[in-house]
Amino acid sequence: MHIKKHLIAGLLVWLPLAITVWVLTWLYGVLDGVFVGLLGALGTVVPVGSNNWIDTLRQYHGLGVALMFFLLLATGAFVSNVTGRWWVRQWDRLFTNIPIVKSIYTSVKKVSNTLFSSNGNAFRKAMLVPFPRQGCWTIAFQTGVPSGEVAELLDGEHLSVYVPTTPNPTGGYFIIVAKSDVRELNMSVDQALTYLISMGAVVPEEQLPALTLPPSQP
Repeated sequence: MHIKKHLIAGLLVWLPLAITVWVLTWLYGVLDGVFVGLLGALGTVVPVGSNNWIDTLRQYHGLGVALMFFLLLATGAFVSNVTGRWWVRQWDRLFTNIPIVKSIYTSVKKVSNTLFSSNGNAFRKAMLVPFPRQGCWTIAFQTGVPSGEVAELLDGEHLSVYVPTTPNPTGGYFIIVAKSDVRELNMSVDQALTYLISMGAVVPEEQLPALTLPPSQP
């Protein structure tokens, strides 16, 4: 019995670290693979005999991660000025005029702007919603409020929410629920995700109310 208990305790210590290292290693491999692929494509257009530096770069691992970091940093700095924003508008105009590409590019841009906007409300609030039927409850995240034709066909106030699956929250369902059926949670988004991924095994610690001292007697 003690052996089993110690094994489980050891697993709980090492499992989060192992999964974190695995995810970072996978991401590292993906970025390095993209970098090596770019070098290979570049080697096909560079004249033969003058691409020794390409072979040299292939020997250094981790350049893909460093290149992506500096590329994102330089892009962010560039689009922060007037000239950069003008080029972004031209870029958007180009891709929004190409059939098929237009629908994909526009959808992804709207979603990314919503998710990563500093003043947006998407995925900032955790809540309980009835799903998949009344009487059953699950944790969801508010993504916005219905608008346009959808809002016109609904009576009363409604919320747009994302219901993630467990233990993999990257998949899920988009549903629209009545605001009166929603119960907002005080737990943070990180706590709610931990609760979901653990399938309810890891209960978020309750935030204790601040201690109110009685007024001092004169």
